Amino acid sequence: MTEIQCMAAVNFGIEAVAKRECETLGLKNINVENGRVFFTTDIQGVFKANLWLRTVERVHIVLGRFKAYSFEELFEGVYALPWEDWIPKDGNFVVNGRSVKSKLYSISHCQSITEKAIVKRLQNTYPIDFFPKSGHRYGIEVSLLKDEAMITLDTSGEGLHKRGYREKTVKAPISETLAAAMIQLSFWNRDRILADPFCGSGTIPIEAAMIGKNIAPGLGRSFDVENWNLIPIKDLKEIKKEAYEGMDIDQKLNIYASDISPRAIKIAKSNAEIMGLEDDITFLVKDIESMDYFEDYGVLITNPPYGERIGKEDKIRELYTDLGHLYKDLKTWSFYVITSYQQFIRDFGKKPDRIRRLYNGRIDVGYYQYYGPRPPRK
Repeated sequence: MTEIQCMAAVNFGIEAVAKRECETLGLKNINVENGRVFFTTDIQGVFKANLWLRTVERVHIVLGRFKAYSFEELFEGVYALPWEDWIPKDGNFVVNGRSVKSKLYSISHCQSITEKAIVKRLQNTYPIDFFPKSGHRYGIEVSLLKDEAMITLDTSGEGLHKRGYREKTVKAPISETLAAAMIQLSFWNRDRILADPFCGSGTIPIEAAMIGKNIAPGLGRSFDVENWNLIPIKDLKEIKKEAYEGMDIDQKLNIYASDISPRAIKIAKSNAEIMGLEDDITFLVKDIESMDYFEDYGVLITNPPYGERIGKEDKIRELYTDLGHLYKDLKTWSFYVITSYQQFIRDFGKKPDRIRRLYNGRIDVGYYQYYGPRPPRK
């Protein structure tokens, strides 16, 4: 098990960001497909990927890919895989499935066939009739796309967007992984001011602070791969130790998180405290009309209310118009706004330099990017 092929599942539109993260982490043989980034590494690298990748939803081990036009071909393909190398006698293996544009369109049947093949293969190693599934979790997925089956093992467990700091939230929050991607798609770096005037539960400012201080997003949680006895305990401790030692605790940041809702600011502060970042972010109860930033060359990154969060269209128009006025006042700033509101450009009052199509959960959104001038070199 020296080299393992893995697949990082990502939201559509941010594959390039996830690829750069994989390159920075030193992962090998990186290839990108829609919503997927493939790479190879060793078992320690699998743990590092879970610990460090900010924009990835889950990290899967790819056990096999093969054509499956019939249930017999699916069974034989799954049976041929070395399940005994991964799953112990008491392993709690659960099979999930999906099928797109394939002859084997019944997901429940694909799941059932896959589990039968796994059981039969494991019985060659463990001569028992019944598997108790009383041990640790092994999430298996059979995914069929255009008649190609890909069989994967989920190493993450809970989705990687669950950093552990967002105990409380507000209505229609943005995911942690998408917030991290938005920041990395912007001009912001830790030497520049960052502002989020619609901060809600504080996800964008907190993710920015974690990036600015080089805090691994997975340090506050655990992953399924840790429980499989495949990585020596000393290696796990050493990888975590390196992550802690790599944190830039003394790095000063200039991040503002504001919202018109006192409740939202209270929640955002509480979430920041969980990560020990409450002193790195300035929290303000303010509406968009009263915002005043005195530094030049700042970066505004925000997820403003739309539709389901604010209600009547006249209020939406007014809010986005006010945001456009703020943009005109902050002549050296760069603005990055994510929204599903179709009339954003009309009400904001200026065409963006670029629009990226992204997804916030299942909501199709636009990421509107306005590039301000770069600050002069120091």
